[in-house]
Amino acid sequence: MIIKGSILKKMRLEAGLTQSQLAKMVGVSQAHIAKIEGEKVDPRLSTVNKILEILTGRKRKKCSEIMTRDVITANPKEKIKKVSEIMVKHAISQIPVIEEDRIVGMITEEGIVKHLSSDNIAEEPVEKIMEPPLPSVPEDTDITAIRSILETHSGVLVTRKGKLVGIITRSDLLKVI
Repeated sequence: MIIKGSILKKMRLEAGLTQSQLAKMVGVSQAHIAKIEGEKVDPRLSTVNKILEILTGRKRKKCSEIMTRDVITANPKEKIKKVSEIMVKHAISQIPVIEEDRIVGMITEEGIVKHLSSDNIAEEPVEKIMEPPLPSVPEDTDITAIRSILETHSGVLVTRKGKLVGIITRSDLLKVI
């Protein structure tokens, strides 16, 4: 695909930027942006790449925009029966386990099912069968960065200053499409 000045102009206008604003961000003059958009000059590849990075980067969503807020959490000492009832009630398959504002693990449907043959598993504490926590990212992380994480994990925990503020699952990422 050939990137023409007219395409860059359209992208700039969609991003709500003036030529002067874009020029300042790219590190060139406003006149140079005008010449590029008017297709009067052949810009350097590095200049076009900077322009594209700025214009496409502004459209990218951050984790904080698509995450599920008000995450339901469990305490390591809670009974598995209580947590499984919460999971059924809210139609969720995993719950982060939090102790003193720290993410210490995950309790999952799969983990509960694996341990169903155990005697009286319902009355056992969550900590007995919890799994390691999901990977976590800061809330301002670009959602393109979490795509690869979701290929190998069922979710990503979203944090602010180390505290849990949200969760993103594969279905949340599908909603962005």
